[in-house]
Amino acid sequence: MTELDEALDAIFDRRDRANMRPTIDAFEAVLRNHPDEPRVVYEVGGAYDTDGQEERAIGYYERALALGLDGELRRRCLLQYGSTLRNLGRLEESLAVFDRAIAEYPSSVSLPVFKALTLHAQRRPNAAIADLLEAIADRLDSPEIARYGAAIRGNAEYIRDLGD
Repeated sequence: MTELDEALDAIFDRRDRANMRPTIDAFEAVLRNHPDEPRVVYEVGGAYDTDGQEERAIGYYERALALGLDGELRRRCLLQYGSTLRNLGRLEESLAVFDRAIAEYPSSVSLPVFKALTLHAQRRPNAAIADLLEAIADRLDSPEIARYGAAIRGNAEYIRDLGD
């Protein structure tokens, strides 16, 4: 872990979700010294997002992705970006982000859950519940779920075929 990563982690660990201004200020200060560092840009976006400034967060997420954010941080950024688009009512864009993210990170547990929220926001409850059922069957490591995995997947297919 680099010094920069340690500094960013320390800022994140001190954040107060009820008062994000100190966190935003701290991340912005780091950004002034590292304007093209993808993780720094992502963290600034996340702080604005947590503060309820979704429109402002979008630009940081897009820039972090364009700068080459990768690995686990890219997965997190895509999730937050897709969720923020959903919260702003940009549902088609949100769904496209989640589809892209799931293609990049097929073993992610959280991405299909948040995609289901976008489907629900699109007034597609059957598609949403089908995606959730598939996520449970495919990604939840549990003997109970494994025993009924085929039945859960079958129900997901049936519900999806009902349409919305």
